[in-house]
Amino acid sequence: MRAIIVDDEAKSRNTLIASLKNYTPQIEVIADAASVVEALKKIKELQPDILFLDVQLPDGSGFDILELLPNLSFKIIFISAFDKYAIEAFKFSAIDYLLKPIEPELLIKAVEKLSKESKLESLEGKINVLLSNRTKVEKIALPSAHGLELVKVEDIIYCQADSNYTIFHLVDNKKILVSRSLKEYDEILSSQGFFRIHQSYLIKLSYVKKYVKGEGGSVILENGKELDVSRRRKEGFIQAIQ
Repeated sequence: MRAIIVDDEAKSRNTLIASLKNYTPQIEVIADAASVVEALKKIKELQPDILFLDVQLPDGSGFDILELLPNLSFKIIFISAFDKYAIEAFKFSAIDYLLKPIEPELLIKAVEKLSKESKLESLEGKINVLLSNRTKVEKIALPSAHGLELVKVEDIIYCQADSNYTIFHLVDNKKILVSRSLKEYDEILSSQGFFRIHQSYLIKLSYVKKYVKGEGGSVILENGKELDVSRRRKEGFIQAIQ
């Protein structure tokens, strides 16, 4: 795969070029750029297969590059210094990212994962979610058997564990089966008003209609569904709804 690296720090670019050469020989770096303007020019001229894209650039951001390109015919791995908000945006969009300094084993894993993705059509959906979440998290990209489902976070009533899968229950009674664990979505959604009441359930607190007392008790949601609250999560849940 032919790659372009976009990063305003020369040292970071050179380190990544060396790492790709040493650990991922299937990647050929054909160019690098230090700004939005330079990156746009080289991407249009060279048509890379993969873009390693820094979030912060001197004349804008990696997000600006994606907005200014009419057709996304390449795969993307974002590069970022630790930025809590940017990382959250990547997780909600299901786009791969690497934190600086980049660890070789994570670089290898990210490239291998990207190499296995044969279709580019889901990228546009992921980018749409990423860009819509730039100022406020509104959507989440859910990879399902039918493709990529773009779902408003406010439309999720609760998530249910199903072995290593997660079932999303939405306000329109629609269900989406996703091949990722509930633990992963607990980590992603906990900052958006969700609470893990049980090993099997992650609920949106704003949809809680009633709490029924008991050893752990149970919750009744706006859609009429009653779900158990585990004994060890009871105290934290009661504090969360008060």
